[in-house]
Order: sequence, then C-alpha cells, then structure tokens
Amino acid sequence: MTTTAVSSIGGRESGFAHDVGSVAGRALRQIPRELTSVIPAVFVPAFFYAVNLGALENLAQRAAGYDYKAFLLPMAIAFAVTGMSRAPTLVTDIQGGYFDRLCMTPVRRSALLLGLMVADVVVLVALCVPVLLMGFIVGVRFETGIPGLIVFVVLCGLWGLVFTGFPYAVALKTGNPAAVNSCFVLFFPLFFLTDAVVPKGALTGWFSDIATYNPVTYLLGALRSLITTGWVGSALWQGLAAVAGIGILSMSLALLALRGRVRQGN
Repeated sequence: MTTTAVSSIGGRESGFAHDVGSVAGRALRQIPRELTSVIPAVFVPAFFYAVNLGALENLAQRAAGYDYKAFLLPMAIAFAVTGMSRAPTLVTDIQGGYFDRLCMTPVRRSALLLGLMVADVVVLVALCVPVLLMGFIVGVRFETGIPGLIVFVVLCGLWGLVFTGFPYAVALKTGNPAAVNSCFVLFFPLFFLTDAVVPKGALTGWFSDIATYNPVTYLLGALRSLITTGWVGSALWQGLAAVAGIGILSMSLALLALRGRVRQGN
C-alpha cells in the first residue's frame, strides 16, 4: 500500500468547533435523563412570581401606579437562569475518571469547559420560555416588540452563562458535589439585595446602598426597560456592563481551575 493510500484513509484532525460540539452534544443528550435538576428551575421562579404578584400587586399599583406584573417578570426569569449548569455532571465525570480520560485524548482542553457552557446556553434559553409564557398569560407585553423580546432572552442567557463560571470553577477545583451545591449561596445576596421585588426608590438605608453597587440591580433594570419603557440605551449598557463584569471574574476563575485540573491529571 502506498503512502498516498495510507494518508487517504487516515483520520482527519478535528477542529475546535467539532470538539466543543461533541462535548455540548453529550451534555445535551444527558438532560432528558436528568429532568429532576431542570424542573425546579422553572417551578420555583414561577412560584415566586405568582406569590409576589398575589401579595404585592395591589399595594404596588396603589402606591406607585405602575404595572407590577411587568416589573416582577425579569426577577422571575433571572431567577430561573441563575445557577443552572452542568457543573454537578462535571463533578461526576471527575470522580468517575471520565474527565481524566478525556484529557488523554486530542480534544482541546478549553473545549471540555466551553462545550458544557454551550449546552448550558441552550438550556438557559429554553428556561426563559415557560416563565415568559406565564407573563404573557397575565398580560405582560413588551414595549420593544419582538426585537426587544429577543434581546431580553439573549441578555438573560448571557447572565445565566456568566454565572455558571462560579460552579464550574468550584467543580474543577474541588471535584466535590457538596462544594458545587454551596455555590447557590452566592446567588442569594447577589439576587435578593437588589430591587428585584420593589423599586429602588422604595429601598432605604443600608439595603439601598448595597443595591446601588449590586450588578444584578442593573441587569434587572435593563430587562425591565425592554418591557416597560422601550429602547433605553443607558439602561441596556449598564446591564451589559454588569454582566461583563461578573463574566470576567467568573470565567477567569473557571479557566484557571480548568488549567489546574488538567495539570493535576497530567
């Protein structure tokens, strides 16, 4: 057999996009078998939305005269997409040795993390749909129309994506499922020390001061502007800046943890 013939039947080196797609595809195929980890991400935000709406809508309308249904919807969707990731599955792969075996293959090391994040984005966008439908059922409408709705979902997906950097960093650093689950504790001060439930002008004292410096406040402000006031450039830029700031921190931690885990495996 000639050299030309040998080379013609040899395998071709896969590209980076192929590596990312392979990891993402495996992660997405696992999701139907793990619906118990996804369903609460829809049920809990829907529950909070309904309860807060029932308890505070009349009070909010009498006090300020604004549409509380529209005001509260970004809180519910941001709640749904925050903390959803494949980090627990990554821990299982690390403990079972599958991650180490992947590191022995030619797959790009960064694709091992980015592929999971691609799968996360698909799930995060899907999680927006049922909560948005709930809002539409109670009468919420977007002042920015369909384009604004698309930007809204994209911004929510970006926020959910950058937050995944924290559980991935912990998963890669520790390989401990309990440590990964504890990342949800970070969610509470980031999310509830904001104007998520009442307008910032109604907050007082230390709570108002913390909300002013909390990046999630500006994320929620950007999302609300798309629903209630139209295309407000300053609100959108502030929301994007908040997402970018958290993303730089979380993704840096995740990539550093990935480098450390790969070195440890070698």
